[in-house]
Amino acid sequence: MAAPMELSCWGGDWGLPSLHPESLTVMAYAKFSGAPLTVNTIHNSWRAPKGDVPVLISDDIVISHPAKILNFLRKQKYNADYELSAKQGADTLAYIALLEEKLLPALLHTFWVEAENYCSVTKPWFASRIPFPLSLYLPGKMSREALNRILLTRGGPPLYSLTEVEAQIYRDAKECLNLLSKRLGTSQFFFGDTPTTLDAFVFGFLAPIYKVHFPRVQLQEHLKQLPNLCRFCDDILTCYFRLSVSGHSPAGQDTADANLQKLTQLVNKESNLIEKMDDNLRKSPQHPPRKLTTLKLAAGGEESSPLSRLSP
Repeated sequence: MAAPMELSCWGGDWGLPSLHPESLTVMAYAKFSGAPLTVNTIHNSWRAPKGDVPVLISDDIVISHPAKILNFLRKQKYNADYELSAKQGADTLAYIALLEEKLLPALLHTFWVEAENYCSVTKPWFASRIPFPLSLYLPGKMSREALNRILLTRGGPPLYSLTEVEAQIYRDAKECLNLLSKRLGTSQFFFGDTPTTLDAFVFGFLAPIYKVHFPRVQLQEHLKQLPNLCRFCDDILTCYFRLSVSGHSPAGQDTADANLQKLTQLVNKESNLIEKMDDNLRKSPQHPPRKLTTLKLAAGGEESSPLSRLSP
C-alpha cells in the first residue's frame, strides 16, 4: 500500500483552487495522473517544512520544488506522460523552459511589482491569509523577492532601467502566449486528448493571469484575445477541479470586491501605523544606559539601602 501523500500550498480564489502558479502546476498534474494527494491550504509559507510552497510530504520524505514533486509522483507510478514519445518528451522540456524564461517574469510583475495590482489585490489578499504581525511583513518580502528575481534574470545589458525591463518582459510574455496558442491549435490538450506535464505547467502559469481580477490587465487582455488558451483553462477547471468557469456569481463577486476593498484599507492603515512607530522610535532621544548604583554595606555586613528590607 502506497504511503499517504500530503500537499501544502497556498489557497485559491476567483474560481481557482490556488492563486500560486507552482501550486496549481502540482495540483493539476496530480489530477491528470490520478495521484491521491491530500491538499492542505497554508496561511504562511514559513510554516512549510522547507520554507517554500508547494511542499509534498510522504512518510519522512519532504519535497518542495514542482519538478522534484512531479518526478517523485512518477516514481510512485503516477505518470501523466506514459504515452509520450521521446520527441514529445523533449518538446515538453523545451516549452517548460520557454514558460519560465518568457512568461514567468511578466506573471511575477503582474502580481507583485505592478503597484496598482499589488496594493489593491495581491497585498491585501495574501495579508488576509497570513497571521498578524507577519501579514504586515511577508507580502512585502514576497514582492521584493519577485522584483529581485526579475532583475536577476532580465535586468542585464542592454536593459538598464526598470521601465525598459518591464516593456521587454511583457513583449516576451505576449510572444510566448502567441506561441502556446499556435502550438495548442484546436486540440484539447498540447499532445492530443490526454493532459500531460506540459498541460499542468501551462495551466499553472495561465490560470492566475486569466482569472484574477486586477485593475491593470495588460497581460490578461492579450490572453483573452487567444480563445483556445482561455478554453484550455476553463476545460481543466471544469473537468478536473469541478469548478465553474465563471468563478464567483455576480452578487458574490460584488461582496468579495467590497470585502477586499475594506481589507485593503485596513492593511494600509496598519502599514502606516507601523511606519509611524518606526519614525517615532528613530526620532526619540537616545539615552546612555543607566549605571547600577553600587550598594554600600553597613558595618554589620547588611545593605544600607532600603531594598535590604525586602525579602528575596
